[in-house]
Amino acid sequence: MDRSLFSTPLGQLRIIGFLEGISYLVLLCIAMPLKYMMGMPLAVQITGSFHGLLFVLYGIWVLRVTVLHKWSFGKMLLAGIASLVPFGTFWADWKLFRSPGP
Repeated sequence: MDRSLFSTPLGQLRIIGFLEGISYLVLLCIAMPLKYMMGMPLAVQITGSFHGLLFVLYGIWVLRVTVLHKWSFGKMLLAGIASLVPFGTFWADWKLFRSPGP
């Protein structure tokens, strides 16, 4: 595993984006069906709180990386929109966050 994921703001954004994407999918595909089909609203309360925290952290880190790496407004906007779409943060990691290879 590349240690720069933990030590650089862009690497941290990639980790937060991955966790945010997973939490969004768990919320949509597991917690909400548990709430509406099984009458278990606690699943959404717990997962939703965790996802909300990660969503806010993702937004803060997108702004932080935008400033540090001098991203264009369009790139920042795409990264932000990605957090609203299921699987969007995975796409953002693949297309926007990875540094070009040698």
